[in-house]
Amino acid sequence: MTVWSFLVRLSVVVTLSLPFVSSGQAADTAELLKGLGAKSRSHIRQAIGELGRLNDPAALPALEALGERRLRVDEAGNVYIVEEDELRSALSGEPVGLDPARLRTPRINNAIRRALRPVIAQLRLGSPQAEVRLAAAEELARRPQAGMAGHLQAALEREQAPAVRTVLAVALAQLQLQSQDQAERLAAIGMIGESGNLGLRPQLEALLETDQAGAFVEPDAAVRQAAQTVLTSFERRQLLISGFGNLFYGFSLGSVLLLAALGLGITFGLMGVINMAHGEMLMLGAYATYVVQGIFQEHFPALFDWYLVVAVPAAFGVCLVAGMILERGVIRFLYGRPLETLLATWGISLVLIQSVRVVFGAQNVQVANPAWLSGGTEVLYGVVLPYSRLAILGFVAVVVGAVWLILQRTRLGLQVRAVTQNRPIASCMGISVARVDMWTFGLGSGIAGLGGVALSQIGNVGPELGRLYIVDSFMVVVLGGVGNIAGTVVGALSLGLVNKFLEPVAGAVLGKIGVLIFVVLFIQQRPQGLFALKGRLAEG
Repeated sequence: MTVWSFLVRLSVVVTLSLPFVSSGQAADTAELLKGLGAKSRSHIRQAIGELGRLNDPAALPALEALGERRLRVDEAGNVYIVEEDELRSALSGEPVGLDPARLRTPRINNAIRRALRPVIAQLRLGSPQAEVRLAAAEELARRPQAGMAGHLQAALEREQAPAVRTVLAVALAQLQLQSQDQAERLAAIGMIGESGNLGLRPQLEALLETDQAGAFVEPDAAVRQAAQTVLTSFERRQLLISGFGNLFYGFSLGSVLLLAALGLGITFGLMGVINMAHGEMLMLGAYATYVVQGIFQEHFPALFDWYLVVAVPAAFGVCLVAGMILERGVIRFLYGRPLETLLATWGISLVLIQSVRVVFGAQNVQVANPAWLSGGTEVLYGVVLPYSRLAILGFVAVVVGAVWLILQRTRLGLQVRAVTQNRPIASCMGISVARVDMWTFGLGSGIAGLGGVALSQIGNVGPELGRLYIVDSFMVVVLGGVGNIAGTVVGALSLGLVNKFLEPVAGAVLGKIGVLIFVVLFIQQRPQGLFALKGRLAEG
C-alpha cells in the first residue's frame, strides 16, 4: 500500500467518523488501540472486541495492520503502523521519527485472526466503495457475531446499494432468529425466504427440531409455521437450481463429446474406418497446448494470457499432419477391412501413448487457464458457471459452424460429400479419392486436436486422456447417424444431458451403463441412427 493510498483511506475514515465520534469516543479508541499491542493474546482479543463494540472507523487501519503484521509497539505501549518502511501514528496517520526495527511486533495467532475478521468487516461497512461494503457484508453473513445486531441495523438503514442491502439483511436475520421477540423472529424468517439463500436452511430446520420428549424446541407455532413455509419454498428452489445446473453441465459435457466425435463422424462416415487412435488425437492436441504454454511461460511471460490464441492453430496443425501421415502410412492399405483397421489403429494408439510417456513422462501435466478464463459467474445460489466451460460452449459452436461451412461451401467439402455418397462414381467423375481421403482424415484429426485444447482447460492432461472419450465418441457417432454433422451434434448433446441427469439418481457408473444400454436398444430399432445418410451409400 502506498503512502498516498493510506492517506486517502485515512481521510475517508476520519470523514465518515466525524458525524458521530465525540472527543470522549476518540479518547476511548486511542486507549483501546494500545491494547492491540499487549503482550497477552487474550488482552489483544479483548481490545479487538471492545473496538468492535465502540464501532469507531478510525480504528480500522490499526486493525488491518495487526492482521497483516504491520503493527509496531514502543516501550510505552503506543502503537504505530508501518507504511513502506515508515512509521505512522495508528490513530492520526501522522509520520513519527522512529525506527520500525527497534519496535516490537505484536504476536498473533488464529484465534486473534478469527476475532479480527468480523470486526474489520463491521468497520468496512462505512467504506464509500460499494464493492468493499459488499465484501464486508458477505463476511458478516458467513460469520454473524452476537452483539453486532445494532450495528448491522444501522448499516442497513443507511445503505443504498441493493446488493449490499440484501446481504446485510441476511446477516441481520441470522442474529434476529435468536431474539426473544416473536415479531423479530418472523421478520428474520421472512427476510431469509426473500433472499433465497439456501445456505441458511439449517437455521430454519433448527426451529422445527424436537427434544427427547417430542416437544418442539421452538415454542411459538407461528414461527414454526413460517419456517416450514420458507423451507418448502427452498425445496422447490433447490429442484429448480439442480435442474438448471444439470442442464448447463450436460450441455458442457455434450460440447466436449461433440468436439471429440465430430472428426470421428466425418472419417467414419467417409471411409468406414474404425479409428481407435482418434482419442489419441485429443491427447496430442492437449499436449500441443501444454507445449505452447511452456513456450509462452519461458519466452513471452507478459503475453501468457494469450497463449491459447496460438495453441488453437498449433494443436489443429499438429493433429492435421499426424492424421494425414497416419492415413497415408497405414489406413490407405486397409480400406474395406474394418477389423484390420480396428486392430491397426489400436496398435497405433498404444504407440502414441507410449511415445508421449517417453517425451513428457507418465504423470499428468497441468495446463493453466488464462486470467480471462479463470473464475466464473454465479447465476443462481449454488450454481456457478465457470468461464472456461462457457468459453468451450462458444468455441464448439464456432468449430461446428466452420466444419459446416467447409463441407457445404468449399470444393473439398463438395468432394467429401460426393465420395461419402458413392465412392466409385466420384472416382469416375475425376475426383482424386485418395487425396480426399487424406485431407478428410487429416481434418477429422485436426478437429480432435481442437477438442484436446478444450479438454486442457477443464482438467489435467495425461497419456490416457484419449481413452476416456473414445467409446463415448463412437456412441455419439452411431447414435446421431454415421457421417451426419447434425446427427453428431444432437447425439453428443443428448448423451451429455442424459449422463448428467442420470448421475444424481443412479450414480456415475450405473448412469454410464444405463446410457450404453439405451444406445444399444436404440440402434437395434433404428440402425441408421437419428439422421440417416441420403444417397446410394445409404441404400447399399
